[in-house]
Amino acid sequence: MDYPEESLRDVRTVPVARRPNKVRAEEFAQPPGADRSFRAFLDALPDVLVARDFKRVVRAIADAKRRDRGVVIMLGGHVVKTGLAPLLIELMRRGIATHIAMNGSAAIHDYEIARFGATSEDVAAGLKDGTFGMAEETGRGMNEAFVRGAERQMGMGEAVAVALEAEPALAHPELSVLLNARQLGVPATVHAAIGAEIIHQHPATSGAAIGDVSHRDFRRLAASLQRLDDGGVVLNLGSAVIMPEVFLKALTIARNLHQGKPQGFVSCDLDMQRHYRPRVNVVQRPTLQSGAGYEITGHHELMVPLLVWAVVDALG
Repeated sequence: MDYPEESLRDVRTVPVARRPNKVRAEEFAQPPGADRSFRAFLDALPDVLVARDFKRVVRAIADAKRRDRGVVIMLGGHVVKTGLAPLLIELMRRGIATHIAMNGSAAIHDYEIARFGATSEDVAAGLKDGTFGMAEETGRGMNEAFVRGAERQMGMGEAVAVALEAEPALAHPELSVLLNARQLGVPATVHAAIGAEIIHQHPATSGAAIGDVSHRDFRRLAASLQRLDDGGVVLNLGSAVIMPEVFLKALTIARNLHQGKPQGFVSCDLDMQRHYRPRVNVVQRPTLQSGAGYEITGHHELMVPLLVWAVVDALG
């Protein structure tokens, strides 16, 4: 058989000088030198791809602080139980984080660390005999806090913080995101998913109280989002479903009530793997008209310290 072949003799080429290049030599990483400071480490990162995005997110958070814009941090439970609470508390203490929003599992881990100094049970072992999630003190303490909170028109995060304040002996109050947020005057909201959290299994559970205090927190989050306008930042740390869904609805309420604002903010999803809902609900859809969205993939126990240290360094 005689198969046709294309001749390359007349192929047109272009000079390298005219070709757009995505990577330049001066953007390469640098090895450790005489200066071993954290600032030197950051400066030595390659200025390409996610390293470049990381620097942009850091710069956006620092700029938001300088311009008194909102920095809303949304949390999944894994972020709390991997020991990152001190970093989040530091962001609040420095006036960088203006709102903390978390799912129910994050609140449970936060409560247990503050009260007992330990959290995160062996699910497989407890599931064998039906004892998984049945801790008496956690279930009763948090559910009773919700009932009292509903009676006093509190949000869920506020109700948990008040309950912790009333405990006569806490193991580690300095490690509670919710308790420190209350003491620092930073709104901290909890967004429950009925049936998805161990405290909903407890005999003291009140669906009415959970719905009341968590819905109040939803409204409080919607109110906080106005500070994102023109330069704020929203971070989603480790929540694959709940917080991206809650954020999207809170954002549409804010824009519905405030002539389409907030606009022009930066959003970033930081998780161990990339998920559909954070990508579309946090990174893409909210920034279609203005602003910018980023995805940074990595383990929380590495990436969150890097992010917080970099922000504090950027602010001097």
